[in-house]
Amino acid sequence: MSPAQPKGEPMIHISGLTRRFDALTAVDNLSLDVFPGEIFGLVGPDGAGKTTTLRLLCGLMDPTAGQASVAGHDVAREPKAVQDQIGYMAQRFGLYADLTVDENMEFYADLFGVTTADRNELLPRLLRMTRMEPFRERQAGRLSGGMKQKLALMCTLLHRPKILFLDEPTNGVDPVSRRDFWAILYELVKEGITVFITTAYLDEAERCSRVGLLHRGKLIRVDTPDALRHQFEYDCYQVEGPRLREARAFLESSAGVVSVEPSGATLHLFLARERTSPQVLQAALEAKGLGPAHFDRIVPSLEDVFIATVRKAA
Repeated sequence: MSPAQPKGEPMIHISGLTRRFDALTAVDNLSLDVFPGEIFGLVGPDGAGKTTTLRLLCGLMDPTAGQASVAGHDVAREPKAVQDQIGYMAQRFGLYADLTVDENMEFYADLFGVTTADRNELLPRLLRMTRMEPFRERQAGRLSGGMKQKLALMCTLLHRPKILFLDEPTNGVDPVSRRDFWAILYELVKEGITVFITTAYLDEAERCSRVGLLHRGKLIRVDTPDALRHQFEYDCYQVEGPRLREARAFLESSAGVVSVEPSGATLHLFLARERTSPQVLQAALEAKGLGPAHFDRIVPSLEDVFIATVRKAA
């Protein structure tokens, strides 16, 4: 279950943010507010512009146009003030493979200028939260993928950031470690940290307070996961039949069909109810010799919604 959407002044405010690389527009006129205590998920496939957006918000890259403020500081004019308030965990965080868990944490504590008193209080608490206490003497290079991500997260949290930027932190991590990682994020939110996370996993986005769907640098939809799934403008049906490959090709060319995609041994179909109906499409399939077809109304997944939204935009 995703945490409740919080209220208050935005912790992150983005207006018309754009970044171009020669002829390529990686981030295209993005506008968005993220609120305190929220887990905001920026979702999209590889190349959608997720990492570039994060680097812009962390002051690691200048925008071509537009403006962003983080924790009340303008990212372009006050990058150092922004970086003092945030933790940034890149896809490849700079862990030192030949150092132990404790030694990596001590190194980053030195880097951030964490006092001895803060270390004595914070390091044991982070180790307990992540269940990494038994592995303190293990070299980082000998940790599993999930443990490495937990260690990277601990190092990112050492200077007590207000906002946590995470770039696909569970990419390539096993399902159990992904679940543990999200449990840690929920604990951090309870402590008042705001989380901005990018992911290509649509099922993972269900865990966020709100989700932004990013496609080719454009933010095409923003809402809570429940609203995206239950309040989508098109009706979603699961289609079963004997010749689904041919049925899909026929449905894709039918009036009123927004998208139709394979889903296991069925099809998931979105249609515009003012232009067609399941009865019309069912009869058309049977007239083509592609029946009998069965249409069942379902609540779409976020993946269904994302694909249908992209298809509509195209």
